[in-house]
Amino acid sequence: MNLKYLVLTVEDGVATVLINHPDKGNSMSPDVLREMGDLFEHLSAREDVTVVILTGGEKIFCAGFDLDEIQGIDLAGNADFVALYNRTYRSIRFCSQPVLAAIGGAAVAGGFDLTQMCDMRYASERARFSQREVIISLIPVLDPLWRIIGYGNALDWALTGRMIDVQEAQRVGFVTRIYPEGTVVREVTAIAREMASLDRRCLVETKRLSHIVANNNVDGSLKTHEWLFRSYIGSDDNKARIEALLKTVRDKRGK
Repeated sequence: MNLKYLVLTVEDGVATVLINHPDKGNSMSPDVLREMGDLFEHLSAREDVTVVILTGGEKIFCAGFDLDEIQGIDLAGNADFVALYNRTYRSIRFCSQPVLAAIGGAAVAGGFDLTQMCDMRYASERARFSQREVIISLIPVLDPLWRIIGYGNALDWALTGRMIDVQEAQRVGFVTRIYPEGTVVREVTAIAREMASLDRRCLVETKRLSHIVANNNVDGSLKTHEWLFRSYIGSDDNKARIEALLKTVRDKRGK
């Protein structure tokens, strides 16, 4: 793909997508949104990609929508832009593979929304977050946020637009782990490579199951899991990985 605002690297089953728009704080113009949506739809179909990392690098994640561009949008003619950013968000949220956010710095407004769309979020100790839409008279994204941090916390973040430090983000479950400044991309890459060594199809199905259980009752979720479990237990991959695990255990006992 011909990329102008993103940098893509694929290695050992891990695709790393770097937002590369530093002169504007990695903000998202329509061109950036379009490129990101195209890329994630492309990655979702790639069999050689097992895990995806989305990052803005070690200094900043994303400052949100490009406000110079937003200023030029009229209420009567906003349909194309609204459809564009929703398509981009959905391309990340519903990407086939797990998507890990490596957040090196501020993720605000639309940039914060990008982190919501990822499956897991890992952050630098200098990271901070803010859902600032209400400050500029826009409606913030509440779903999947409330599923991640709970209804009350989501309303607090959305209705105040306040800045959230990384410690609070971890405390309420938005961020999984915090890393020293300058190390988050490296650490998340190590996590992604470990994940990529697992059965790709199993990871894809587990992510799909996570979307199902979020919108199901317990009975329905257990029935879906039962059906998926039957698709895997006793398979060649299942047997081969069990044998490898047992061999590792036997080797350790033999030392």
